[in-house]
Amino acid sequence: MNTEKQDTPKKITPLSFISSIIAAAFGVQSKKNRERDFEHGKFHHFIIGGIVFAVVFILIVIGVVKLVMHNAT
Repeated sequence: MNTEKQDTPKKITPLSFISSIIAAAFGVQSKKNRERDFEHGKFHHFIIGGIVFAVVFILIVIGVVKLVMHNAT
């Protein structure tokens, strides 16, 4: 009888993928999630996700600044 717990591979869901990118961008990624990403994630997905996150973040900052400047005058 095998009493050892078998490790089932943890797939990366879209929600965990997005949360990993956001956590990595702000430098608060947990060791457990980082290891899951390296073991089960695909490198190019995270590169593309990081680029998309950076572009969206920059556009949001520009939009907020324009909104504040427009309302300040």
